[in-house]
Amino acid sequence: MFRLKFAVLPGVIGLGLFILVAIFAPWLSPYAPDQVVGSAWSGVTAENWLGTDNLGRDLLSRLIWGTRTSLSVSAVATLLAFAIGTFLGFLAGFCRGWVDQMISRLNDILMAIPTLILALVVLAMLPKTIPVIVLVLGFLESTRVLRVARSLAVDIAAQEFIEVARLRGERLSWVLWREILPNALTTLIAEFALRFIFILLFLSALSFLGMGIQPQTADWGGLARDNKDGILFGVWAALIPGAAIALLAIALNSVADWLLSHHTRSWQE
Repeated sequence: MFRLKFAVLPGVIGLGLFILVAIFAPWLSPYAPDQVVGSAWSGVTAENWLGTDNLGRDLLSRLIWGTRTSLSVSAVATLLAFAIGTFLGFLAGFCRGWVDQMISRLNDILMAIPTLILALVVLAMLPKTIPVIVLVLGFLESTRVLRVARSLAVDIAAQEFIEVARLRGERLSWVLWREILPNALTTLIAEFALRFIFILLFLSALSFLGMGIQPQTADWGGLARDNKDGILFGVWAALIPGAAIALLAIALNSVADWLLSHHTRSWQE
């Protein structure tokens, strides 16, 4: 599984670079993220490699710190989404009957409401702190994870080794985490990579609309919001965080595709 093919190496390297930038942001950033170092939207100089933003802050420094904020919030929200969605999905797929109907119907109701609209309504009533944003993102995206986990659990629960575990009298928790989870793990890891990108885009959209990460904290969506007016004057600072999101999405998607293809070959063998 860990013999990486040449095609996936750029994705792994790119993903590793983003993680390293997020971890070592205090040492890589030339300036503090809220430090004013020049005039608004000044060009590229030896002191400011990407120029400055709408308030004269170093754009490279804010991009580096924004990488830490965006990736950490998205990662925690994705983990929360998978903790909730995987447990409920496995429970519904294994137990079936009224348990499955209750969980699935509630999940369908939540998925019927446009996610962005529901998030905006909820965040409008709550304080827009990072823990609240993580909870909202994790809870809303868990509905998508639940459907994937339930589908996997239904297929795996039909296998003979699950029936053997039932006959042995194993507890529900044992069957879910020791029998179903290991057989679904590869697909869930690939889904984690894709869901991470969706949550990152979701967070960036909320920040762009002013309902996500609040100033003066730097994040990719906030950078696009702060510098969007510069496009009218030929300043493309707002597109830089978009390029970062696109590069991260490409890196993660390549890794996810490799995981899925490896999982498919393993089942065929």
